[in-house]
Amino acid sequence: MSDSHVTTHILDTTTGRPAVGVSVVLEALHDETWSRMATGLTDADGRVKVLGPSSLQSGVYRLRFDTGSYFAGISQDTFFPEVSLTFIVDSAQAHYHVPLLLSPFAYSTYRGS
Repeated sequence: MSDSHVTTHILDTTTGRPAVGVSVVLEALHDETWSRMATGLTDADGRVKVLGPSSLQSGVYRLRFDTGSYFAGISQDTFFPEVSLTFIVDSAQAHYHVPLLLSPFAYSTYRGS
């Protein structure tokens, strides 16, 4: 179990394997300005288990994934050099898991558990 209010993982759907070593940034929106809350790298399971504080205020947040560097590292062209996922956090909710299913030319996401 994580101590972070927000966690993520990335599955490279082209290979069916975790995307290892992807830089992830958690940001919060305050007065129309984004501020960095935390950074992390995906581990051998494609997960970032600790990404920011254990409790966030209600508000708008986003995860930015450096997919361009990941694909460059495996010698794969990509259409998306970065994926940015914006979502709403309700501080009353205990945990948000925001996975990324990734291929060089498509991606999808969902609210996980």
